[in-house]
Amino acid sequence: MTEENKQQGQETILEEQPVEEQNNETGATATNNQNLPDDPNELKKMLLEKMAEAENNYNWALRLQADYENLRRRTRQEREELLKYGSEQLIKNLLPVMDNFARALNSAGDGGEKFINGVEMIQRQLNDVLSNEGLAPIPALEEPFDPNLHDAVMQVEDSDQPENTVVEELLTGYYLKGKVIRHSMVKVAK
Repeated sequence: MTEENKQQGQETILEEQPVEEQNNETGATATNNQNLPDDPNELKKMLLEKMAEAENNYNWALRLQADYENLRRRTRQEREELLKYGSEQLIKNLLPVMDNFARALNSAGDGGEKFINGVEMIQRQLNDVLSNEGLAPIPALEEPFDPNLHDAVMQVEDSDQPENTVVEELLTGYYLKGKVIRHSMVKVAK
């Protein structure tokens, strides 16, 4: 379309619109033009102010973007550090248990009873540390067999127990904060 055809098309559209709409459109343009000063120096000053405002907004957006990138980087580093050192407190709590194992082994030559008492003490201490971290044993003995909690490795004849009841626990299963992390290995009555 040529420029002349475009202008004719716009004139046609203006002619088809009601007179009130035409007045509103031309009035809005006139109002916008009335806000602009006639002095070119004043126009230049306004333009420079708007350019300075645009530059400030652009710089603000750049700073905001940089802050966001820094936040993402810092969050990623903190997450990596948490994954790397998340078990630090657990390890610190287990260090005294390791020390007591060393003491128990050193006292083994003194007599069997002291050694057994030392190992029992270590087991209690280790159980306390792990239970404070949310570890709990899964009850199994004389419980109904539950495939969500138990792995049956044998079935045995046992007239004292009802069918599908756990009669012996071969390996203790554990919950960690309510989640099963290891099933109990059990023998089940036929």
